[in-house]
Amino acid sequence: MRKFKISSLAARRMMEAAKPAPEKDQGQEKAAAEKGPEQAEKRSLRVTTRTDVGLVRKNNQDAVILGEGLMGVADGMGGHNGGETASAGARDGLLRILAGRKPDQDALEEAVRTVNLELWKQQEEDEALSGMGTTLSVIWPAEEKMLVAHVGDSRIYLLRDGTLRQVTRDHSMVADMVRRGLLTEEQAAVHPMRNYITRAVGTEPQIDVDCLAFERQAGDRWLICSDGLHGLLSREELQELMSGESIEEAADEMMREALDRGGRDNISLVLISDEAPAAGEVAE
Repeated sequence: MRKFKISSLAARRMMEAAKPAPEKDQGQEKAAAEKGPEQAEKRSLRVTTRTDVGLVRKNNQDAVILGEGLMGVADGMGGHNGGETASAGARDGLLRILAGRKPDQDALEEAVRTVNLELWKQQEEDEALSGMGTTLSVIWPAEEKMLVAHVGDSRIYLLRDGTLRQVTRDHSMVADMVRRGLLTEEQAAVHPMRNYITRAVGTEPQIDVDCLAFERQAGDRWLICSDGLHGLLSREELQELMSGESIEEAADEMMREALDRGGRDNISLVLISDEAPAAGEVAE
């Protein structure tokens, strides 16, 4: 299903037409969201990625981000050329801006803002790209923390001690309605406007970026994925697949399941395992 950007004002007006519900406390976006044991030694990361056009779309508007320590997914929108241009531009822009830099939360946020402005100017100058934008969900590992930047409805999950949880918040109309108690998660999954996002990179000159920091813990597994995956597999199914011994087999099985269930959108994922070095091994 094609993704659309809906303005925050329009989303608010549509939600106000329904019966209002008390707001749930979301806390501070920039606060450290997880605490774990202190790191005793450097750890290594194992990473595997997959991307597929799916069974319905003619082109792949997703871009997998992997380089300069960055790992992530961008899911483009805005027509045949616009979506690919936006997601690739977000990927290439971040890698260019952060090349050679040490992981830093402020630097990551500023890089996303810079890329956003670049994409905005690009579509302003090229009518063929008008309306383009992209989701963006990235992890930048530091020695003791995982730094996260997030915009849109791609997702980042953390599997820790056998339990999987979504650590990012979807920026979409139906997600806002779920948080306000106007829809259940089950209703949101089949809502006709589930692909209308309220925040995207490149659609406006300025952008709000969700920035989070998580303490690294040996044994953690992280999943970054577009809605072509999380829209077809439940959290319980993702948890089961991520809990296996091999992240490569898990990634293959996730892709197979998404395709077997119709592959109605582009499908992209990055799967990460945070591991302690083996005996005698020096972590990079």
